[in-house]
Amino acid sequence: MKKRSIEAIRGMKMSRLYLLRHAKAARAVPGMNDFDRPLDEEGAQAARKMGSAMEAAGFTPEQAICSAAKRTRETLDNLRLTLPAPFPAMTSAALYSANADGYLDAIHENGNLSSLLLIGHNPSIHELALMLAAEGDPASLARLLHGFPTAALAVIDFHAPLEHAQPREGILRAFITPDDIVDI
Repeated sequence: MKKRSIEAIRGMKMSRLYLLRHAKAARAVPGMNDFDRPLDEEGAQAARKMGSAMEAAGFTPEQAICSAAKRTRETLDNLRLTLPAPFPAMTSAALYSANADGYLDAIHENGNLSSLLLIGHNPSIHELALMLAAEGDPASLARLLHGFPTAALAVIDFHAPLEHAQPREGILRAFITPDDIVDI
Protein backbone atom coordinates (compact mmCIF):
# COMPACT_ATOMS: atom_id res chain seq x y z
CA MET A 1 0.00 0.00 0.00
CA LYS A 2 1.25 3.48 -0.82
CA LYS A 3 2.49 5.35 2.28
CA ARG A 4 0.80 8.62 3.22
CA SER A 5 1.44 11.20 5.91
CA ILE A 6 -0.89 11.41 8.92
CA GLU A 7 -1.97 14.89 7.77
CA ALA A 8 -2.90 13.58 4.33
CA ILE A 9 -4.85 10.67 5.82
CA ARG A 10 -6.80 12.97 8.17
CA GLY A 11 -7.91 15.10 5.24
CA MET A 12 -9.18 12.17 3.19
CA LYS A 13 -12.74 11.03 2.99
CA MET A 14 -13.28 7.30 2.95
CA SER A 15 -15.07 5.85 -0.04
CA ARG A 16 -16.87 2.51 -0.08
CA LEU A 17 -17.24 -0.12 -2.76
CA TYR A 18 -19.87 -2.84 -2.56
CA LEU A 19 -19.13 -5.86 -4.76
CA LEU A 20 -22.08 -8.19 -5.21
CA ARG A 21 -22.09 -11.36 -7.25
CA HIS A 22 -25.41 -11.97 -8.98
CA ALA A 23 -27.77 -14.34 -7.19
CA LYS A 24 -28.36 -17.94 -8.29
CA ALA A 25 -29.55 -18.19 -11.87
CA ALA A 26 -31.82 -20.76 -13.43
CA ARG A 27 -30.26 -23.41 -15.61
CA ALA A 28 -30.28 -22.59 -19.28
CA VAL A 29 -32.93 -24.32 -21.34
CA PRO A 30 -32.15 -25.45 -24.88
CA GLY A 31 -31.85 -22.45 -27.15
CA MET A 32 -31.44 -19.97 -24.27
CA ASN A 33 -28.46 -17.65 -24.41
CA ASP A 34 -26.42 -17.50 -21.17
CA PHE A 35 -26.88 -13.72 -21.16
CA ASP A 36 -30.67 -14.21 -20.86
CA ARG A 37 -30.70 -16.65 -17.93
CA PRO A 38 -33.03 -15.34 -15.19
CA LEU A 39 -32.72 -15.86 -11.45
CA ASP A 40 -34.34 -18.94 -10.03
CA GLU A 41 -36.62 -18.55 -7.00
CA GLU A 42 -33.78 -19.33 -4.58
CA GLY A 43 -31.70 -16.60 -6.20
CA ALA A 44 -34.52 -14.05 -6.02
CA GLN A 45 -34.99 -14.82 -2.31
CA ALA A 46 -31.24 -14.58 -1.66
CA ALA A 47 -31.08 -11.15 -3.34
CA ARG A 48 -33.99 -9.87 -1.23
CA LYS A 49 -32.36 -11.32 1.89
CA MET A 50 -29.09 -9.55 1.03
CA GLY A 51 -30.97 -6.27 0.54
CA SER A 52 -32.49 -6.63 4.02
CA ALA A 53 -29.07 -7.39 5.49
CA MET A 54 -27.53 -4.39 3.74
CA GLU A 55 -30.26 -2.16 5.13
CA ALA A 56 -29.79 -3.54 8.65
CA ALA A 57 -26.02 -2.93 8.43
CA GLY A 58 -26.40 0.57 7.01
CA PHE A 59 -24.83 -0.47 3.70
CA THR A 60 -26.55 1.93 1.32
CA PRO A 61 -24.89 2.64 -2.03
CA GLU A 62 -25.07 6.04 -3.63
CA GLN A 63 -25.34 4.43 -7.06
CA ALA A 64 -25.22 0.97 -8.65
CA ILE A 65 -23.75 -0.35 -11.86
CA CYS A 66 -24.49 -3.86 -12.98
CA SER A 67 -23.83 -6.15 -15.88
CA ALA A 68 -26.58 -6.02 -18.47
CA ALA A 69 -27.15 -9.78 -18.18
CA LYS A 70 -30.66 -10.67 -17.07
CA ARG A 71 -29.56 -12.37 -13.82
CA THR A 72 -27.61 -9.32 -12.63
CA ARG A 73 -30.48 -6.95 -13.46
CA GLU A 74 -32.90 -9.24 -11.61
CA THR A 75 -30.50 -9.37 -8.66
CA LEU A 76 -30.59 -5.57 -8.52
CA ASP A 77 -34.39 -5.51 -8.84
CA ASN A 78 -34.83 -7.99 -5.98
CA LEU A 79 -32.23 -6.24 -3.83
CA ARG A 80 -34.10 -2.96 -4.26
CA LEU A 81 -37.34 -4.54 -2.99
CA THR A 82 -35.84 -4.78 0.50
CA LEU A 83 -33.22 -2.02 0.44
CA PRO A 84 -35.52 0.96 0.88
CA ALA A 85 -33.14 3.83 0.19
CA PRO A 86 -33.54 4.69 -3.50
CA PHE A 87 -30.38 4.95 -5.56
CA PRO A 88 -29.81 5.33 -9.29
CA ALA A 89 -28.55 2.36 -11.25
CA MET A 90 -27.11 1.81 -14.67
CA THR A 91 -26.29 -1.28 -16.67
CA SER A 92 -23.12 -2.03 -18.56
CA ALA A 93 -22.95 -4.57 -21.36
CA ALA A 94 -19.16 -4.58 -20.98
CA LEU A 95 -19.33 -6.02 -17.45
CA TYR A 96 -20.83 -9.27 -18.75
CA SER A 97 -17.52 -10.39 -20.25
CA ALA A 98 -15.04 -8.06 -18.52
CA ASN A 99 -12.17 -9.32 -16.40
CA ALA A 100 -11.19 -7.81 -13.03
CA ASP A 101 -9.29 -4.98 -14.74
CA GLY A 102 -12.39 -4.16 -16.78
CA TYR A 103 -14.45 -4.06 -13.57
CA LEU A 104 -11.89 -1.69 -12.04
CA ASP A 105 -12.14 0.52 -15.13
CA ALA A 106 -15.94 0.70 -14.62
CA ILE A 107 -15.38 1.71 -10.99
CA HIS A 108 -12.94 4.44 -12.03
CA GLU A 109 -15.42 5.74 -14.63
CA ASN A 110 -18.19 5.94 -11.99
CA GLY A 111 -15.99 6.66 -8.99
CA ASN A 112 -16.90 10.28 -8.26
CA LEU A 113 -19.24 8.98 -5.54
CA SER A 114 -18.77 8.20 -1.88
CA SER A 115 -20.13 4.68 -2.42
CA LEU A 116 -20.82 2.44 -5.39
CA LEU A 117 -22.45 -0.98 -5.75
CA LEU A 118 -21.10 -3.13 -8.59
CA ILE A 119 -23.09 -6.27 -9.45
CA GLY A 120 -21.22 -8.72 -11.62
CA HIS A 121 -20.10 -12.24 -12.39
CA ASN A 122 -17.49 -14.74 -11.29
CA PRO A 123 -14.61 -15.15 -11.73
CA SER A 124 -14.16 -11.39 -12.30
CA ILE A 125 -15.94 -10.18 -9.15
CA HIS A 126 -13.90 -12.56 -6.98
CA GLU A 127 -10.63 -11.66 -8.69
CA LEU A 128 -11.41 -7.96 -8.24
CA ALA A 129 -12.12 -8.36 -4.52
CA LEU A 130 -8.86 -10.25 -4.06
CA MET A 131 -7.01 -7.64 -6.13
CA LEU A 132 -8.33 -4.68 -4.11
CA ALA A 133 -8.42 -5.93 -0.51
CA ALA A 134 -5.00 -5.62 1.13
CA GLU A 135 -6.16 -5.65 4.73
CA GLY A 136 -9.28 -5.65 6.83
CA ASP A 137 -11.39 -8.02 8.87
CA PRO A 138 -9.28 -11.19 9.23
CA ALA A 139 -12.23 -13.61 9.15
CA SER A 140 -13.66 -11.93 6.05
CA LEU A 141 -10.28 -11.96 4.31
CA ALA A 142 -9.87 -15.68 5.03
CA ARG A 143 -13.35 -16.50 3.75
CA LEU A 144 -12.86 -14.41 0.61
CA LEU A 145 -9.83 -16.53 -0.29
CA HIS A 146 -12.11 -19.58 -0.57
CA GLY A 147 -14.52 -18.18 -3.14
CA PHE A 148 -17.29 -15.70 -3.88
CA PRO A 149 -20.67 -17.51 -3.80
CA THR A 150 -23.78 -16.28 -5.58
CA ALA A 151 -25.40 -13.25 -3.90
CA ALA A 152 -22.31 -12.73 -1.72
CA LEU A 153 -21.30 -9.17 -0.83
CA ALA A 154 -17.82 -7.75 -0.23
CA VAL A 155 -17.63 -4.31 1.40
CA ILE A 156 -14.31 -2.57 0.69
CA ASP A 157 -13.28 0.87 1.94
CA PHE A 158 -10.62 3.14 0.46
CA HIS A 159 -8.76 6.18 1.80
CA ALA A 160 -9.21 7.81 -1.61
CA PRO A 161 -12.10 8.44 -3.99
CA LEU A 162 -13.21 5.35 -5.90
CA GLU A 163 -12.08 6.94 -9.15
CA HIS A 164 -8.54 6.51 -7.78
CA ALA A 165 -9.00 3.05 -6.22
CA GLN A 166 -5.94 0.89 -6.81
CA PRO A 167 -5.04 -2.75 -6.24
CA ARG A 168 -3.99 -3.61 -2.68
CA GLU A 169 -5.27 -0.29 -1.27
CA GLY A 170 -8.68 -1.50 -0.10
CA ILE A 171 -9.77 -2.43 3.40
CA LEU A 172 -12.21 -5.37 3.47
CA ARG A 173 -14.82 -4.43 6.08
CA ALA A 174 -17.17 -7.37 5.52
CA PHE A 175 -17.75 -10.42 3.37
CA ILE A 176 -21.31 -11.69 3.69
CA THR A 177 -23.07 -14.59 2.01
CA PRO A 178 -26.81 -15.30 2.13
CA ASP A 179 -26.07 -18.30 4.37
CA ASP A 180 -24.56 -15.92 6.96
CA ILE A 181 -27.80 -13.99 7.31
CA VAL A 182 -30.27 -14.94 10.00
CA ASP A 183 -33.78 -14.29 8.71
CA ILE A 184 -34.51 -10.60 9.13
